[in-house]
Amino acid sequence: MTEYIGYVVGGGLKENLSVRLTVPSHQIQEGAFAVIESGNWLFYGLVTDLLLGATDPRFADEQSEARLPGELANLLHGQTLFTNLEVLPALMLERGPSLETPEYQTWLAEIESGTRPRPRPLPVKTIPPHHAGVRMATPGDIAEIFGEAEKEGNFVIGYTREQAHPVCLNLEKFVQRSSGVFGATGTGKSFLTRLVLAGLIHYNRSSILVFDMHNEYGFDDTASDTGERVIGLKSKFHSRVRVVGLGQGAQIRGQAPDFNLEIAMQDIQPEDIELLTRELNLRETTPTTLDALVATFGKDHWYKRFMGLKPGAVIEDQDGKKIAAPDSVEAWALEAGVHPEAAKGLHSKMGPLFRRTYIVDQPASDTVSEIIKALDAGQHIVLSFGDHDKDLDYLLVTNLLTRRIRQVWEKRTNEYRAKGDREPRPLVIVLEEAHKLLNREMAVQTTFSTIAREMRKYYVTLLIVDQRPSQIYDEVLSQLGTRISGWLGDDDDIRAVLSGLAGREALRGMLARLQPKEEVLLLGWGVPMPLPVSSRRYDQNFWEDLLGSGRGKRGEAEILEELGF
Repeated sequence: MTEYIGYVVGGGLKENLSVRLTVPSHQIQEGAFAVIESGNWLFYGLVTDLLLGATDPRFADEQSEARLPGELANLLHGQTLFTNLEVLPALMLERGPSLETPEYQTWLAEIESGTRPRPRPLPVKTIPPHHAGVRMATPGDIAEIFGEAEKEGNFVIGYTREQAHPVCLNLEKFVQRSSGVFGATGTGKSFLTRLVLAGLIHYNRSSILVFDMHNEYGFDDTASDTGERVIGLKSKFHSRVRVVGLGQGAQIRGQAPDFNLEIAMQDIQPEDIELLTRELNLRETTPTTLDALVATFGKDHWYKRFMGLKPGAVIEDQDGKKIAAPDSVEAWALEAGVHPEAAKGLHSKMGPLFRRTYIVDQPASDTVSEIIKALDAGQHIVLSFGDHDKDLDYLLVTNLLTRRIRQVWEKRTNEYRAKGDREPRPLVIVLEEAHKLLNREMAVQTTFSTIAREMRKYYVTLLIVDQRPSQIYDEVLSQLGTRISGWLGDDDDIRAVLSGLAGREALRGMLARLQPKEEVLLLGWGVPMPLPVSSRRYDQNFWEDLLGSGRGKRGEAEILEELGF
């Protein structure tokens, strides 16, 4: 028997529906998933507010318990005091006539024959009538909207807060557009990201490149708040995840990575230096000087040659007068028509780059190509920055490596469409501290903004992880499909996460009242409707659910899949 919690008493299509509650108000929470039954249709909505009301203000002001017998006071409360729910309608689904009627068989036959479209959740275009019954969502309702947990590609991201029904994220849709994980510092963004990445790796329909600025995702770690061991992705997926260290001899948490990344000097382009304008405090004359360097030494050799010049070096001419030495910065500047002080200043400001040990003339191997080859083969890369944890390192390496990847994936996509070659493997690039690369000033210069806007058609998407979404460029933020957000305390950050979404005003308070480290709000492309959920714990139970507790002896097919074949 259906247990109703209330009935519709008002509202409209462009505003929330008002529902008179018939159960105690403490049984319903903000964010509850409610279902409204209306004839042949079901309306799915989200509780956005609870409001106390009275048939007459005097009944609310006066405490009848103090002046009336208990039974009479309770009766009076039931007749004069009430609670209304504000329900944001999100989807509607045709359920057909009642099962007991002949019309149901006719309706079902039309669907099976193809003369009537198969029912599916639709955006709300109408409203239920007065007194339509309202109930809490059942596991069947959740599965109808968010998908069945047992179906391949559906990943359980959390559970409804009232009845703990599993809520799935569609990984197939998730990787088709860029996405974001948001939350204030300390709300568990990294744990949530680990959950999603583990699901994607297990699903095995895309490759993942993680720019691991804080060395959290590859090897095992220790939680800062509880001191408990945190399993790294490498520990569970072994050969399918390759940890890469930045620079020769790099160690990650005392462990040796699978291989090390070195950047060739010839790979550094002028635009990479301009990207570091804020970090290096570069002047307005920098682009002119860089253009002159490329014109003099060539695109592949300008960095090495400029690094080798000596600022302030002088020699004596035949008359004993001191002049700029041939291998000095000043001599090159005079010959190239550049102001010597501008060239000397740029050389000085690029000093921190010249001292980076991972930038070498001749790398031991082409590790950039090795990374691309591994990603194309279905493996996953975690690039840990180790001791090179400055913003300068992060900005330079991420942009340079992603530019190479973009070129390869664009080429392969064009070949696939023109010649029918092998379809490119989807790639998800995970970017921590995204606002450092995608703020308004930097977005136009980085490869990442291009990926967010255009690369979906080339099988490359972003997963950005950030605590300050308000600092991310609006144009980039608008391109994010799925958004998973923990608690945010800043109004600007809340506004940014909800930008471009229907009903965002109703969702703002909900986002601000999430329980830190326990609840997240699902929004956007990968989920059919907004919904707050209790997030899964990143613990042994999670891994047993994902991989199985007793895997036994692995077969040849599983071993080959793990190796990326």
